[in-house]
Amino acid sequence: MPTESRSVADILQDAFRNGREMVRLEVRLAKTEVREELTKAKASAVWLGIGGVFALYAMLFLLLGAVYALALTMPLWTAALLAGGVLAVIAAILLKNGFQQFKQIHSTPERTVETIKETVKWAKQQAK
Repeated sequence: MPTESRSVADILQDAFRNGREMVRLEVRLAKTEVREELTKAKASAVWLGIGGVFALYAMLFLLLGAVYALALTMPLWTAALLAGGVLAVIAAILLKNGFQQFKQIHSTPERTVETIKETVKWAKQQAK
């Protein structure tokens, strides 16, 4: 089997070309990861918005109805405080769910960082 003799310049050109391709692929992976995280952020924002709107309407309508109903058996101010407290708990539960989804969003493209570390490690081993 004949062995090809390659010049140092050819080897360096191949290494540079491969390195450039690896960087290009890493950038593509980073873009994909960022796009995925933005999709998660959008979904979380939608849930927070919906929860906020429901909390507002609940506060307006239920509070009014509850206050009128409770005012039949207690002072008006006590009825208003009781109804407001119950609705505040419901709104807190809805908003908590939205914030939990926001916590699942990663600010850095983790897979890209990991593959870059692996690439650097591999390149160091090849240079030895």
